[in-house]
Amino acid sequence: MSNGIDQLSVRDLLGGAPQAVSSYLIPMYQRNYAWGEGEITQLIQDVLDEMLKQTATAGRVNPYYIGTLVVFHKNSDSNQPLYEVIDGQQRLTTLFLLASFFRNRTDIARQALRDWFQNPCVQFESRPHSSKTLLAVFNGQAENSDAQTLHTEAYNRDILNGYELIQRLVPKLCKENGASLETFADYLFHYVQIMRVQVPQDTDLNHYFEIMNNRGEQLEKHEVLKSKLMSQLEKADYNVLQSVWEACANMERYVQMGFTPAERDRLFGEQNWGELQPQNFADLSQTLVKTSTQQDSEQALPLSQLIATPPSAQNQQAQKQDKAGKKEESPERFNTVINFPNFLLQVLRVTTGKNIPLDDKRLIAVFEEHLLSKADATDQVKSFIYNLLKCKFLFDHYIIKREFTGNSDDWSLKRLKWQASNNSNDYVNTFGTEDGDSDTNRRVLMLLSALHTSTPTMVYKHWLNAALYFLFRAETVESQAYLRHLESIARCFVYDRFLAYGDGAEYYDIIYQRRGQPLTKRWSYIDETKLTFGNIANNLVFNYLDYLLWCKYYKEDSRLRSYSFSFRSSVEHYYPQNPLPGVDELPRDYLDSFGNLCLISHSKNSRLSNLSPEAKKDYYRKGGIDSIKQWLMMEMSPWTEDEIQQHNDEMLKVFKKDLESSQAHLATATTG
Repeated sequence: MSNGIDQLSVRDLLGGAPQAVSSYLIPMYQRNYAWGEGEITQLIQDVLDEMLKQTATAGRVNPYYIGTLVVFHKNSDSNQPLYEVIDGQQRLTTLFLLASFFRNRTDIARQALRDWFQNPCVQFESRPHSSKTLLAVFNGQAENSDAQTLHTEAYNRDILNGYELIQRLVPKLCKENGASLETFADYLFHYVQIMRVQVPQDTDLNHYFEIMNNRGEQLEKHEVLKSKLMSQLEKADYNVLQSVWEACANMERYVQMGFTPAERDRLFGEQNWGELQPQNFADLSQTLVKTSTQQDSEQALPLSQLIATPPSAQNQQAQKQDKAGKKEESPERFNTVINFPNFLLQVLRVTTGKNIPLDDKRLIAVFEEHLLSKADATDQVKSFIYNLLKCKFLFDHYIIKREFTGNSDDWSLKRLKWQASNNSNDYVNTFGTEDGDSDTNRRVLMLLSALHTSTPTMVYKHWLNAALYFLFRAETVESQAYLRHLESIARCFVYDRFLAYGDGAEYYDIIYQRRGQPLTKRWSYIDETKLTFGNIANNLVFNYLDYLLWCKYYKEDSRLRSYSFSFRSSVEHYYPQNPLPGVDELPRDYLDSFGNLCLISHSKNSRLSNLSPEAKKDYYRKGGIDSIKQWLMMEMSPWTEDEIQQHNDEMLKVFKKDLESSQAHLATATTG
């Protein structure tokens, strides 16, 4: 230990001899465990990526650092120290769940892990349900059929969901990356490192926690990148980079709100804020300089005028300027689908057209290679700054956000609009009627949310890259053209990549070489074995089908009008694989048929997996519709081999009709 900082492997963090193991207390002022599929997938994939990269290079394996754990040492017992967790509890809890997963495995050698991971070292203060859940997971009570006994109010649902995701994701991602579970476990526990940082004993913890959440972040990679970009500019252009960067960095705020009211008028149209006025970096620089000069001259009043003007009159102009900004959304209103570092890579890929990796772990290296090392780096940096502003403007107007209003939240597709009637801004539908239910806006929103919920991680969002590439190149964004492009991209992903024979098409080829034009022309090009259980490559296969079914039925059935895509991640056998006593088993071909499968939330699958179709129907009828495909399955009774085959054939007809219509549209566009 040096100056209260320990560099620890995951094994050292969670384990050690029983008499010397560290314990961690998550205090009440911390939120409860909240990581979902996106965050857990990202952590596992990051570790796998680094492990495989190091395996591919000769020499010794180096440590891989995954961040810091900020703690307060609560007792003076050096043999069994207790630490209060100030920052990093989500990562710590996930590492505990990962260690418990490997500890409870029966198909790999686990004795070595049990030798050091002997104690449930993480607990929650004054949250007995959460601590009880961690103990149950540690002791193996969340394995297989035993897991159903934990789905009661006595246990924490979010922690159980995290563990169930780990049970599914670790084998899946290891298999996809060609890594064994043993190799991954060895690398995770011995070579993945975390920095445990102790704050001084006299620290005001409540105040420190507030600082950590608001201003105590470490220097991020994108901040390092910002300094590198600035080094390519003259001082006169520093302000342009600074202004654009700060306006774009908050992904949950519409970009116009990152500027002053006067800057908004000049950049996005006076009392409009709906059109980006500058056409390049030079225009942008002149606009910001002119606005800054104007503001300075307005504020620099002579002393005699200041004395002669009453304070209320002095402030009148400033109040008028600021009034439009008073109705800015609260930080909690909108939630973005991507973070800023990954958005920077999206912009670089869109504007260069190069096949660069969409993974923020490589942020600096990618910008060094594709921008900063160029002979004309200064011009390229200027162009990127302007393109960053343009892409953020397009992103805010044409990409979904999660909107929180009142006590509810849902997907939204809205643009910022100036309301002259009350001299303020508001958020209205991007397409069609500004308020209420707009059919065109709803269809675009539904398809974007189907794409997003199929790939919830922040990295490698190819659907977003395809959307941004279209928006960036379009002179004007017309709703039907945008919808057709998104549908064409979805078809390429489903038919050309996920269901095609062989390895399928590459994302870069789909987006940049073919610009979303499908290769698959008829159903005979489809490998139907990729529609059976265990062979479905991506949840978009289910979500795109649900989108097609929604388009077909939502005008006819009121229950579908409020349907919304959610982060469903579990493929369920509607007729159970392991039915309860007294229920007949079905042949494997029918069980694993696409006709017997639907996509639901993982927690529901765990609770209901062995129930009969009739029992599942009774449960699902009490709530909303999880899956439109499942909703159609529940309309059929009884549910036997005949119904499974009939439903399978009907779903394939939906795919086939979509494929035929896409070819007809392509032929019309080509001849036209």
